[in-house]
Amino acid sequence: MDKKIISVINQKGGVGKTTTVINLAAGLTMKGKKILVIDLDPQGNATTGLGLSNTENSELTIYSVLNGNKKISDVIQRTKFDNLNLVTSNVDLSGLEVETAGDSRRAFKLKDELGSILNDSGASYDYILIDCPPSLSLLTIMALVASDELVVPLQTEFFALEGLTQLMKTIEQEARNYFKEKVYQIVVPRNVRLSEAPSHGVPVLLYDKSCPGSKSYFTFTDEFLNQDKQVESAA
Repeated sequence: MDKKIISVINQKGGVGKTTTVINLAAGLTMKGKKILVIDLDPQGNATTGLGLSNTENSELTIYSVLNGNKKISDVIQRTKFDNLNLVTSNVDLSGLEVETAGDSRRAFKLKDELGSILNDSGASYDYILIDCPPSLSLLTIMALVASDELVVPLQTEFFALEGLTQLMKTIEQEARNYFKEKVYQIVVPRNVRLSEAPSHGVPVLLYDKSCPGSKSYFTFTDEFLNQDKQVESAA
């Protein structure tokens, strides 16, 4: 199987991007996959949601990679979950767009760095999941350029669907690959345990594996892997 870089993306906030990244990552590790999560949001919610700090080790973050000070292999951290590693984020990342204004290849920086990871046989990640910020900013463009596939969490309401049109326009303008449309069958319900889990620094799949939110993300993990098999067989 080809190693895949997948961005979880939607410029609308509050649609479940980080929750999806954390729990898809956890679900995939339970299926025996080795996962690297890249927190590309200055808010650092994927970082804290996986039990790491978004205020400590400011040099060991994705910001230090994208501004050229570190290689990505230098900033990968282990989480407390087997086969799940993380590149953390913090608020420093919000200044990247201004700081790199003179770099004509800045949109390709993340792609180049992740390429070096995937070409390293010692890394052996099955999937790299990128948690994107809720905006169509430089960071989002970096993620689009680096990605093989996208997962777009949506709220089932008109304004969220309207925002998807803007995202698709950006993909058409900026991405180099063609992203096939595919809507997953699973719908994740609003769920109290799903909201509680991040404050404990664990995915809901581990916080309460029997709650409705966990059951939905277990189903999504299976659907994700099944679709991946279909894509592989069609290639």
